[in-house]
Amino acid sequence: MNKHIHFFSQKDVISKKIEPEKLGIRGRQANEFAELGFPILPGFILDADIASEITPDLIRKDAKALLDKCSAIVKKKFGGRDNPLLLKVVVSPNLAVSTYPTLHNFGLVKPTIDGFANWVGEDFAAHEVLFLVRGMLKIEERIKELEDKTREQGEIAARLKSLDRMLGITGPSNELGAEKPDPEETKITKSAAGYMDAYAKYFPAGFFETAEDQLLITLSEISRMLQMDEQNDRDTALLVQPMVYGNYSKDSCSGDYFSRNVVTGEKKLQGRFFRSKFNETGAKGQDIGKIDAVYLKQLEKIAWALEDKFKEIRQIRFTVEEEKLWLIEQRLVDQKSTQADIRLLLDLAGRKIVSNSYVVKTIEPLRLNEILHPVIDPSSVKGLKSWKGGIAGAPGAAIGRVFFSTDALLEAKKNAHQQGEDARFILCLDSSFAEDVKAIEVSTGVLTAEGGYSAHASVVARQYGKVSLVAPELNIRGKKAALGALTFSEGDYITINVPFYGESNVYLGTAALIEPDPKESGLLDFIALCKGFLKDFHVRTNADTPRDAALALSFGADGVGLCRTEHMFFKAERINVFREMLLSASPKDRAKALAKLQVMQRDDFYGILKTMAGKEVTIRLLDSPLHEFMPHNDEELRGYLDYMARVKKVKVSKAEVQASIDALHEFNPMLGHRGCRIAVSYPEIYAMQVKAIFEAAYRLRAEKIDIRPEIMVPIVMNASELKLIAYGKKIEGSSYAGIVDIEEALRAEKKTRPLEYRIGTMIELPAAALGAGDIAKYGRFFSFGTNDLTQTTLGISRDDFTAFMPDYTLFDLIVGNPFSTLDSRVMELISLAVERGRRTRPDLVCGLCGEHGANPANVRFCMDAGLNYVSCSPYSVPIALLAVAQVEIEKAQ
Repeated sequence: MNKHIHFFSQKDVISKKIEPEKLGIRGRQANEFAELGFPILPGFILDADIASEITPDLIRKDAKALLDKCSAIVKKKFGGRDNPLLLKVVVSPNLAVSTYPTLHNFGLVKPTIDGFANWVGEDFAAHEVLFLVRGMLKIEERIKELEDKTREQGEIAARLKSLDRMLGITGPSNELGAEKPDPEETKITKSAAGYMDAYAKYFPAGFFETAEDQLLITLSEISRMLQMDEQNDRDTALLVQPMVYGNYSKDSCSGDYFSRNVVTGEKKLQGRFFRSKFNETGAKGQDIGKIDAVYLKQLEKIAWALEDKFKEIRQIRFTVEEEKLWLIEQRLVDQKSTQADIRLLLDLAGRKIVSNSYVVKTIEPLRLNEILHPVIDPSSVKGLKSWKGGIAGAPGAAIGRVFFSTDALLEAKKNAHQQGEDARFILCLDSSFAEDVKAIEVSTGVLTAEGGYSAHASVVARQYGKVSLVAPELNIRGKKAALGALTFSEGDYITINVPFYGESNVYLGTAALIEPDPKESGLLDFIALCKGFLKDFHVRTNADTPRDAALALSFGADGVGLCRTEHMFFKAERINVFREMLLSASPKDRAKALAKLQVMQRDDFYGILKTMAGKEVTIRLLDSPLHEFMPHNDEELRGYLDYMARVKKVKVSKAEVQASIDALHEFNPMLGHRGCRIAVSYPEIYAMQVKAIFEAAYRLRAEKIDIRPEIMVPIVMNASELKLIAYGKKIEGSSYAGIVDIEEALRAEKKTRPLEYRIGTMIELPAAALGAGDIAKYGRFFSFGTNDLTQTTLGISRDDFTAFMPDYTLFDLIVGNPFSTLDSRVMELISLAVERGRRTRPDLVCGLCGEHGANPANVRFCMDAGLNYVSCSPYSVPIALLAVAQVEIEKAQ
């Protein structure tokens, strides 16, 4: 036996001394089946050292001997007249990329065709002859091309087009705009023998005379092609293997299946089989679970053995011929869900097939977006009008009736609940503001025209687990909107699909959704696995409600890194109370409104602190500019006036209120009267919030609950601001009560012992980063607000930069999205602030809050820079946790 020809079967494995690369990728796969003892069809491989040098005389003897071995196993004889063995020849490069044709049905020659037809029918037999001819014509076409024989190549190309039509690979020739029928085609007798006679002239003499000659001619022609092909680096092998057919009798079938459900990950075969059919177009199959039990058991054993070997979901093709099951092919699966991969990996880890670290390292962090949000059922959007494009703000899929204002959506929501109607709504605006948070919270998704990934609507949507799409083409006119050719009116149903990978879509109408289930999906078990690798670096969450805190806790959060108190005021029952406080004409009236707000805030803080018992909760005092709380249109203004008249029994002049609103107007509010600057001008607002925090904390301590409050002062630019707000100040004729003063006074009033708490600040200005050493004298923690730090460092508005970013990207003026991946200059400021802060206070706790914290690249930087945690929205917590775990595993190696 030639040393370059290798036999394999269920019981015969190719020697490990043979270099695997010499077998080609398909040869290696076949041998892997043999190693596993699977019911693989036997065959032989002409390895890469001989594949380009084949002649009939060189391999005739060995080929006959090996085919006799195949015949004994398959119970058919190659060249036999009654039940002929047919072969496939696979051109098998070393790499997966291949442009070589499919070559099947060798052994179909004049002496064997009738015997084959007796088993499968004359029509099928004739079809298989055509398929054989098509494959070999592809080889001959390539040979003529390499020989530069243009005329012969063109003639073969014409025959191939004709064959494609005859085989149904391309449309019929009488279709509008199609080519005219091939004159040669009309002369052919439509039968197996007729096809052999018609096409024999394109192949070497004797091609259809005997099975042995046909195979030797084929192998020699393929070898000649490889020898002439300059792209062949002598790394291509040839595989010869018998064929079996699922339509050979009533006891035969064919099918393909996945080793488990590729959507849910359930460990149950998913696929179809076709009884008494083989490659029949339009055939209706049956669920693989309904195949005969004896075969199902074998298929399960094969599937799960392959999962254990490859550590991934596999797709398997098989044929049962005359009650004998044969494994035809197996390959990896591209289209599968993250959930399916996670459930497979957890299964493997549970059985000690892989380590926990392997599971954690295998999943790309950003893939978790898919498992955290609903996805569209692709079959449900067929026929729906759609628009494609936009900027993904928050991934997922959302369905609902569309409304073009917060008030209209909230009113529709209320009516839907009262009347028991569908309460799914989508908010559609040019851009969103703080007062729109309440509508985003109760909607299923938000569609806006302005901004990008870091726009207000996108950030809030991620916070609440909603879907967000920014579509610059969106054109809203009154109660109608257009996206290109797609138009819709207020109240119409639309579906938004924002995949993490690929283009987003807006559909007119309703699709079907596949909802996530964190427990069923394996996500919670996966999170627990990830947390096992965490050491000193942790992940907190941004949470403004007990519900958000509880959700984040279930996703593995270790505390709250950012509680944005301004969001609490935008609830429908609170916004007018806050407006009343701001617009009060006297200190007495303002105090009354603040007292109401204090009770509301106390209850909020109580719920969040209780939910996060034993973990730090960082509460940021009011940050938003005051004008954001004011009525922004006539409808909101009327609502406030009605509140004052109905609830407060006070008639307020519209003109007076409008004048007060106008007085709060700022030209650049982001850098204006906000954050700690409000506290300097209106100390009573921060005093109210601080009292609410400590009232909740002391109440919880009395209930024996471990609470760890942290009070964060926003937008400081120097140490003096933080010192004033934290510790107060007395000057001649006036005094300012700081956080410490307020806590001491409340403690004295309650006659209780001191409470452990921290005061810190948000570093979101370059000045604060540079002055971190001084600021650390008065703050025990820093939280880097990277959205604002990016804006103030680069001088770019996160809500407006998308207008010019395409131009900047075109000329390589900026790399990526600085509101997603931290800019190097921002990183430098963070590192500098950590270093300077810890020189002053070695135990300074540092974290990063905002959506930058969920980006794996940013997580690695934060760990390297010496931060203690990142904080992100509840739905981003698992992503950040996975990123942290992967870095920890890498460091440990």
